[in-house]
Amino acid sequence: MRFDDSGEMLRVCVERLGEKAGRQLVAMARRGFLLDRPTAAAPATGRCRLGGPALLEPGTAWPEAGGLPLSLHAVLDTDALAPWLGDELPTRPGLLNFFYLDPDVPYEVYKDLDLFDPEACRVIPADPARAVETPAPEPARSYPATPVHAAPVTMLPDCWDLEEGDLDYDSDEHWGVPSLVLNTMDGLDANTAGHHCAFGWPDTSYASPVTGRDADGPAIHLLQLAEDAELGWGWGDAGTMYFTIPAKAFLAGDYSQARADMRCC
Repeated sequence: MRFDDSGEMLRVCVERLGEKAGRQLVAMARRGFLLDRPTAAAPATGRCRLGGPALLEPGTAWPEAGGLPLSLHAVLDTDALAPWLGDELPTRPGLLNFFYLDPDVPYEVYKDLDLFDPEACRVIPADPARAVETPAPEPARSYPATPVHAAPVTMLPDCWDLEEGDLDYDSDEHWGVPSLVLNTMDGLDANTAGHHCAFGWPDTSYASPVTGRDADGPAIHLLQLAEDAELGWGWGDAGTMYFTIPAKAFLAGDYSQARADMRCC
């Protein structure tokens, strides 16, 4: 759920959920971005883009899984995003390169690889002052370099990324926190579906959480990639790709622990 104004977000949540639960939900808000094609009024944000060559420091090995090179899907310029994220970006990783196993080879070549294995994705930081354009080795798939405008928004967790104990509710009226949010937030639920997004909360309209939790709390959402006909990628039937990282690893700037999660109908 996204809002352009924090005051409006609080008003809507309190109005629909009640004073206590509404404020509890607002306390979980995170800052993020909608990633769209640039326009004259909304130019490209730093070096953020979809597709194109990777931006890696010299000597950085191209990531592989099972001997096959991963494909570069996006680059986020966190220096350009930092002013909006503020304390929600605890380290300054510079450029973040997002890779996933998406080889341009026959299915028989990679059919035995586990697309859900942690090695199937990689998020690699790079110093912007040292990073150079690095083309993908074959047979990794290359997508057209597409700059994006990162529009700042404030996001609330989707109902499926909430857990019991996050919000107070009447158990006689609702079967759980998802029921509370689905029935009261109505059209404001899951309204980043079909969008590319960075940070904030993901759209998790597949009835299961994307962020997950450990002792340090919900994982941090890094990137949501929707189907994109212009770029030529898709994730199954109405599918979405998510990149997340455990909260403790994010705090330490350890992007080796980032994970990808592909969902489709």
